Formats: sequence, structure tokens, C-alpha cells
Amino acid sequence: MELTQESEADWWEVEGLFDLVFAPGREALSSYRLREDGPPVPGLCLVLRGADGTLSAAIRYWPIAVGGAPALLLGPVAVHPTHQGEGLGGYIIRESLRRAEALGWRRVLLVGDAPYYGRFGFARLEGVEMPPPTNPARILGHGDWQGVQGKVRAAAAP
Repeated sequence: MELTQESEADWWEVEGLFDLVFAPGREALSSYRLREDGPPVPGLCLVLRGADGTLSAAIRYWPIAVGGAPALLLGPVAVHPTHQGEGLGGYIIRESLRRAEALGWRRVLLVGDAPYYGRFGFARLEGVEMPPPTNPARILGHGDWQGVQGKVRAAAAP
């Protein structure tokens, strides 16, 4: 497997993977409202390909602000169904978080299942408001969230 930055040429193949893995209507989710107005963060959108070049997994990050504090929105992240259960999701999440920290990002937010994402250091955030409809119990954060609260808004890419 080879992990590389997503290129412009990868965009539609990655979109196809997200369509395959997630239910129809995925773009109606509240997190997509934060992704509409700008590009993802360069250098943190990654693809994982097998030795034959086939796309096995992908992850994207988007710039946001929470109560004015800069943060990243993780997602989507997907593993091709033929590779699920092999640890590729965990690998791409851990590696992307390491890269985000190396680039100076102090906090990452996602909307997801606490039991799954908790093993990567994510925990439920209190006082952080995603656009509706979002279940507050699924708003999770990684990194330094001390004193950061408020509405989540899209932000310009750095």
C-alpha cells in the first residue's frame, strides 16, 4: 500500500469511493454545509492505493472555525468495502492526524461514533454547535479544545 496526498486527478475517483461507502444523500448531512464554500486543506487529503494502483482508502480535511478558533473538520474518511476490517481506516486516520499536528493544527472536529473514534483520541465536545441537524452526542474533538466553544463555521483554507 502507498499513502500519498490526494491530487486533482484523484478527485472523482475519491468521490466515487465516498458514494460507494456512504448511503445515498450523504451530501445532505450538516457537515457538508461546511464543505460547500471552499476547497479541502492541501496536504491533509490523503489516498491509500494498493500495489496495483487501486484506491483502497481516502480521507479529507476542511478548514473550519469554532467560536473563532481555527480547527479542522475531518471527513469523509472511507475504506473500500473489499478492504474493510484490515486496519486501513485506523492507519489513514492516525497518519493524517500526525500530519495535521506537524502542520500546526491544534484541534480536529468530526461528527461520528464515539466508540470508534475514541481509540484515536476523539472525545465528545460540549458547547460546540454544528449546523442542524446534528446529534450533539456525535460531535467529537481531538487535540486542544480547552476554552473553545461556539458555532462551527466554514473558514478559508490556509
